[in-house]
Amino acid sequence: MHAKILIIGACGQIGTELTKQLRKQYGTDAVVASDVRKGSPEFVNSGPFEVVNALDFNQIETIVEQYNIEEVYLMAALLSATAEKNPAFAWDLNMNSLFHVLNLAKAGKIKKIFWPSSIAVFGPTTPKEDTPQYTVMEPSTVYGISKQSGERWCEYYHNIFGVDIRSIRYPGLISWSTLPGGGTTDYAVDIYHKALSDGKYECFLSEETKLPMMYMDDAIRATISIMEAPAENIKIRSAYNLAGISFTPTEIATEIKKHIPEFSISYEPDFRQKIADSWPSSIDDSEARKDWGWKHDFDLESMTKDMLDHLKELEKISQFR
Repeated sequence: MHAKILIIGACGQIGTELTKQLRKQYGTDAVVASDVRKGSPEFVNSGPFEVVNALDFNQIETIVEQYNIEEVYLMAALLSATAEKNPAFAWDLNMNSLFHVLNLAKAGKIKKIFWPSSIAVFGPTTPKEDTPQYTVMEPSTVYGISKQSGERWCEYYHNIFGVDIRSIRYPGLISWSTLPGGGTTDYAVDIYHKALSDGKYECFLSEETKLPMMYMDDAIRATISIMEAPAENIKIRSAYNLAGISFTPTEIATEIKKHIPEFSISYEPDFRQKIADSWPSSIDDSEARKDWGWKHDFDLESMTKDMLDHLKELEKISQFR
């Protein structure tokens, strides 16, 4: 019997997929999903679900005690583009939710925590190509500032209080099963939907903006892998660099055209361009590969085929409803 798991922010882009995979691996009853509001009835009814505000320490503590929770995946956050529109709330949510679970672990009520960081911790002064694990980090976004601060607190709670916390710096994530959640890299999800529905896409980033990306299947596998690794293998307690593939809007459009020849793309950069320009174009994740055996499976070609196949299947299902 695996330890009881609580996912906070389970209805989000990553949380939904993570909940499904953890339940598949460990059993439905071993994984308690929670969010500030209920998601789709299908998701809410698929296993234990609780309405929990990530900013309410008492609510989290009550659920931890009620279900005998040992591991927490804290996925609740306001993402990059959304955070820029509401900086004070983004800071409050992204930081105080982390403190709540860190303090529960410090008190011995949680044994292990996963908390996601992001490539947003890097900034305009960070080396853009093959960004190393240890480098200049001067983030210029609210989201990046909160994630960099969170990394420092994670390391502090591990070093001072022995909290077993694990983290990875997610690149842009691409999934067929959940809609974009307000991130700067969301174009790489939306482009597939628009390619099928409209045959064209207007991109909010410039054509040669190269960013680190990852297919959701790889991201979920990395998340569970780092949590399953023996504690002695986790050498970095701030957050590990994680890499999959790097590409530009032009390159992803070219790959889509192999499947949908009539597809066209245009470019109308908006405020998200400045955010993207502050981030790396590729990531060196050799530390994760060395310490806990990380490796990605999907490249741009295999990801594009899988995305389009799944989205076409979803379209067929919706037509029969």
